[in-house]
Amino acid sequence: MVEDAMAPLPALDVEHVRQAAARIAGRVHPTPVLRVEALDVLAGAELWLKAECLQRIGAFKARGAMHAVGLLSEAERARGVITFSSGNHAQAVALAARSYGCRATIVMPTDAPAIKVTGVRALGGEVIFAGTTSDERKTVALELAERSGAAVVQPFDDPHIVAGAGTATLELCDEVAARTGGGTLDAILVPVGGGGLIAGACLAAAPSGAKVYSVEPRGCDAMACSLEAGERVSVPPGPTLADGLKPTMVGRLNFAIARQHVAGSFRVGDEQLGAALVALLVHGKVLVEPSGAAGLAVALAGGLPGQPRRIGVILSGGNVDPALVARLIEVHGGLRTSEASDSGAGAAGGSA
Repeated sequence: MVEDAMAPLPALDVEHVRQAAARIAGRVHPTPVLRVEALDVLAGAELWLKAECLQRIGAFKARGAMHAVGLLSEAERARGVITFSSGNHAQAVALAARSYGCRATIVMPTDAPAIKVTGVRALGGEVIFAGTTSDERKTVALELAERSGAAVVQPFDDPHIVAGAGTATLELCDEVAARTGGGTLDAILVPVGGGGLIAGACLAAAPSGAKVYSVEPRGCDAMACSLEAGERVSVPPGPTLADGLKPTMVGRLNFAIARQHVAGSFRVGDEQLGAALVALLVHGKVLVEPSGAAGLAVALAGGLPGQPRRIGVILSGGNVDPALVARLIEVHGGLRTSEASDSGAGAAGGSA
């Protein structure tokens, strides 16, 4: 599972996502799709909110990790698994390892949120701290794997992770069709860190024709910058509330898929992330982390190309420090909404 920059990229499509869904059935939750009238009014559109914040370990990452660990051989699992992550993938791998009865070692940044470190340890994972960037923790993880023989479970740039992550969007599209008599989404807003979630979303949404848009924090916008440049570029992450959306570069496989399918990119600031988090908590009675509020921040701002009527929003995770929530409620409790986003690459890479 270690990335080979020269290896041919696997060809993935919606069938791989459907196969992943069958493999992880019963091991992850089929999360609810929420409709909140007050948020529809604010957005001026129908919002279909895929609540991955209610997934096992509180994030969509459980899907890809469970899929990837489940596909390892018994001999591979006997040597243990190792990964590198700022939080949600760390907990997901620890959960998957526990589910399959193997040891998990997690390399986390020194500034990882305490709630996520505690979550990893509660699931039986051994935590090793290394630096503050994804490159630093990846280097340490690969060195440990080389010495121990443990299988590396990549956080985002892996076909099994992508296919597993795509099951969230597959469920969303199926739910919309079931509740609207065969209807489809016009657009889907997906938070982007390393790009596994949006790559899977592109595969899952392709048959429906829904346009997929990436959403990143300002200053942590490696996908938008890469789509604009036509190649992967590195973006040293700046400060952001969205600690789960800070990789310096999106995955090679993920970028290749996004370049073919993503219809456009958006960037959001901390003000917009905080306002969206509080709006969802107050109106929808659902708590997400700032990373999980990124797509909603764009939806509440409006201004998507073509004024889509029916918008899917992936609420990617809900693991957030209660103290941060209290501060955001104090700031945004009046439910003010500011202009929520800057449009990035308006038609980067074409459309799904």
